[in-house]
Amino acid sequence: MSNLANLKRRRVLVVREDDGGYGTGGAKKYDLEERTFRFAQEVRAFVKTLPRTIGNVEDVKQLVRASGSVGANYIEANEALGKKDFVMRIKICRKEAKEARFFLRLLDLGDKDGVQRDRLIQEATELMNIFGAIYRKSQ
Repeated sequence: MSNLANLKRRRVLVVREDDGGYGTGGAKKYDLEERTFRFAQEVRAFVKTLPRTIGNVEDVKQLVRASGSVGANYIEANEALGKKDFVMRIKICRKEAKEARFFLRLLDLGDKDGVQRDRLIQEATELMNIFGAIYRKSQ
C-alpha cells in the first residue's frame, strides 16, 4: 500500500493538553478535521466582539477567510487525487494557519484584554506546526 493511501486511511489525531476551550479532563485526542473546524468557529465568535474600526473590518475579512480555509484545505487533502495533491493541500493548510496568526496579531482590541486572542494565536501556531510535521513526514 502506498504512503498516500496510508496517510489518507489514518485520521490524524493530535494529543493536546486541555486549556478549557476544547473539552475537559486533561490530555485528550482531537480529530484534526474537528480541531480546524472549532478553530474557525472560535475565530468567528471572537471577531464579533471586536470594535468596528476601518483596520479591523478589513483584517477580520482576511482572518475569517484564512481560518476557514485551514479546515477546508485539510478536508481536500484527505480527498487528494495523489501524493502531490495531498502535499500541496497540506502546505496550503500551513500557509493559511500562518496567515490567520498574522491577522490575529494585527487586530485592534480596543479596551479588551488579549487573552482570547492569545489563545487563538497559540492554536494557529500549533496548527502550523502540525501541518508542517505532516508535510515533512509525507516527503
